[in-house]
Amino acid sequence: MMERFPDIEVYLASVTIDDINTWLRDALNAPPLSPAGKGKWKTRGHYQGDAVPVLLVDKAADGFASLWFDSQHTPWRTDQECAQHAAEALQTEVRCSLGGWHPGDDPDRFWQVLPGGQEKAIEWPDSGR
Repeated sequence: MMERFPDIEVYLASVTIDDINTWLRDALNAPPLSPAGKGKWKTRGHYQGDAVPVLLVDKAADGFASLWFDSQHTPWRTDQECAQHAAEALQTEVRCSLGGWHPGDDPDRFWQVLPGGQEKAIEWPDSGR
């Protein structure tokens, strides 16, 4: 069995706050995102009794918004599981790291998930790392 990631981060292409709010409500029983500074929104969901802080950063990388779950207590064990769920729920392209990042790993290798179950590893040169 795969170990749980300590946190989850995915990158979302072109989605509305309303759509993200609906998904977060369904997945984590989270209240709507509220502004938390320029281009940032926060909320706090819950999963199996544990709080799950959520941070959305608009235009974090190359036109994608970053959605970060600062908890290991999510419905998803890995970034990839979350990306698969998000792509279907939001009907948009979602990207995530290929796994837990370690020094020496190629930071430009990402996993791309499209609605309908298409997935592949990609180079994402403008990741900004």
